[in-house]
Amino acid sequence: MRRSSRRRGLPASRCTSRERVISSTEATWGRAAPFAAAFCMGLLSSAQSRVNGGLSTLWGSPQQAAAFSFGSGLVVMTVVVIAMPSVRQGLGRVWRALRTGSLRWWEVIGGFLGAMFVLEQSFVVPLVGVAAFTVGIVAGQTANSLVVDRFGVGPQGRIPVSASRLSAAGLAVVAVLAAVASRWGGDDETSILPILAAFGVGVLIAFQQAINGRVTVESGQPLAATWINFALGTILLVAIFIGSLLLGGEVAPFPGGHFLLYTGGLIGPIFIALAAWAVTRIGVLITSLLAIAGQLSSALVLDLVLPTQGAQVSAGLVFGVVLAFVAVLVGARRRPVT
Repeated sequence: MRRSSRRRGLPASRCTSRERVISSTEATWGRAAPFAAAFCMGLLSSAQSRVNGGLSTLWGSPQQAAAFSFGSGLVVMTVVVIAMPSVRQGLGRVWRALRTGSLRWWEVIGGFLGAMFVLEQSFVVPLVGVAAFTVGIVAGQTANSLVVDRFGVGPQGRIPVSASRLSAAGLAVVAVLAAVASRWGGDDETSILPILAAFGVGVLIAFQQAINGRVTVESGQPLAATWINFALGTILLVAIFIGSLLLGGEVAPFPGGHFLLYTGGLIGPIFIALAAWAVTRIGVLITSLLAIAGQLSSALVLDLVLPTQGAQVSAGLVFGVVLAFVAVLVGARRRPVT
C-alpha cells in the first residue's frame, strides 16, 4: 500500500502543481513589473512638476526651487548609499568601468540633463500648468526615444525603426501642436515658448534614461546611477543658483505650512531609480511611452483639481492628451529587437 501511494504520488503531485502556480504567478509579475514601474514614473513626474512649480511660485525663485529639490534628493540618496553596501559596491564598479573605458565619461552625465528637467519644471509649470508642460516633455521624449533606440544608446542596443514606432513619435509631436493651438493669437501667446522649451528638455530626458540604463547595467545597482545623477545635478543647479544671487537675486525664506512643496527631493530619487531599472528591461521608447501615460492622466487631473496660475485646460489640451495616449498605444504594439 505504501508503494502504491508513492507510485501514485498524489501529495507530491499536489505540491508540484502548487509550485507551478506560484512560479507562473511570479513569472507574470516579473514580466509586468517594469511596465508598472514605467507607468508609476509618469505619476511621480507629474506630482514632482506640481510640487516644484508650487515651490517656485512660493519663493519667487525657480533657481532656488530647483537647487533645493535636487539637493534634498542628494541628501536622501547619500543616506541610502551609507546604509546599503550594495550601492557603494555599485559605485565602485562604475568608477572601475570609467577607468578601464568600458563606460565612457558622457554616459555618466545624466545628472546634468535631469537638472535641466527640474529647472524647467520650476520655470514652466507656474506659467502654463502641469498638463501643457507634460505634453511638451512627452513629445520631445517620445520623438528622441525613437532616435536613441535606433542608434543603440540604451543598454538594449539597436532597436530598429518600425512603422508603429515612427507613427507614435509623429503623433506625440502632433499632440504638442494641439495642446498649444488655443494659445496662438491670444494674450497668452508667449506661453507657447515655455511649452516648446519643455519639448527640448523632453529630448534630453530620453537620452538621460538611455545612458542611466547603461550605468545601471555596469553597476548592477539602479540606486548607484541615481546617486550619481543627484550628485552631478546638484552641483550644476547650485552653481546656477549662486549665479542668480550674484546677479541680484536673494535667498527666499522657508515659510512653514507648506510641507508638501518641500517633497520634490523625495520624489526624484524614486523616479530616477525606476527609470534606470525599467530601461534595462523594456527599452527607452516603451519606458517613455508608459511613463507618458502616467504623466498625462495625472497631469490633467492636477490642473483640474490643483491648478497653477497659468494653467489652461482647453479643448485643444484635452485633445493633445488623448492623442498622446494614442501614441502610447501605437508605439507599444510591437517592439522588434535585433
